[in-house]
Amino acid sequence: MTNKKFDIITIGRSSIDLYSQNIGSAFNDIKGFDAFVGGSPLNIAVACARLGASATLLTAVGNDKVGEFIVEFLNKESVNTDVIPIKQTSRSSAVVLGIEPPDKFPLVFYRDNAADSQISIDDVQKAKVEDYKILLINGTALNVEPTRSATFYATEVANKNEVDVVLDLDFRADQWHDYRAFGLTVRAILPKVKIAMGTEEEMLAATLSDASQVVIKDQQISAPEIKGDIDVSITQLLASGIEVLLVKRGADGVSIYRKNGIREDVPGFPVDILNVLGAGDAFAGGFLYGILQGWDLYKSCRMGNASGAQVVTKKGCANFMPTLEESFSFIEEKGGF
Repeated sequence: MTNKKFDIITIGRSSIDLYSQNIGSAFNDIKGFDAFVGGSPLNIAVACARLGASATLLTAVGNDKVGEFIVEFLNKESVNTDVIPIKQTSRSSAVVLGIEPPDKFPLVFYRDNAADSQISIDDVQKAKVEDYKILLINGTALNVEPTRSATFYATEVANKNEVDVVLDLDFRADQWHDYRAFGLTVRAILPKVKIAMGTEEEMLAATLSDASQVVIKDQQISAPEIKGDIDVSITQLLASGIEVLLVKRGADGVSIYRKNGIREDVPGFPVDILNVLGAGDAFAGGFLYGILQGWDLYKSCRMGNASGAQVVTKKGCANFMPTLEESFSFIEEKGGF
């Protein structure tokens, strides 16, 4: 990785995020929204940039004011936007979110004809993935064409050029026509991936084979409950050829699973939670920063846990990613790595 020009390129969705200003209010009682930006790959690029890494985002926006809003924010954050195409016949994405701590966060995606779903193989070629140390791909970008083929193509380029591929599972149930299709697609790309990360629910979704395993609750508030044996799912995913699987466990931190099956638990940092959205992306940013510094998996995960812990005390995602100074101060206050 040492001969690469840049640190990390992330591929996938971006959006304007409208977050409730009335924390604790039921969604129908919201009086106003704050305008932030979001989308997992965008959040991770911003998280890395704030920590000092050279980060590029390959997303796509429409020829609209929302797209301008997203790109202007990224430019202010020193995320490279040179490879972001404008899709003339599509719209930039939007998300509307209620905040009802500790466990209700009603979420509505507006992704019909989403510009970032139009990322193409040509867009990937122009982005020059081979110039980066790490390629971060995203599960939601696999749900439709042409972004699915573009993502597969990006991993091929990465594999041929010694670029480490990291997959954020990012299972968004309402973005898939069939939950089983998520698992089928993820399992097809895993052999091209070095490190994969996700929650227990995402691991179960990635190995889902029977629709009867899915229990639908209120999808506006929480993802569907997927029944299954998490240990079996982890074993199945590790058998795909990936070197490392990171299982995000919220307040309990992260579990590292290596391809030999050895598990190592990395504790989190206790904080009072305001909003859990974006915590996983903050973790990814902190973790990838550590990997880029040559740290071991444990220390990198602690850095990720610190980033996630700081973000859950804030009301948004990308706008509130910590700086390197903030993270080191936070870790020192909490007793160190």
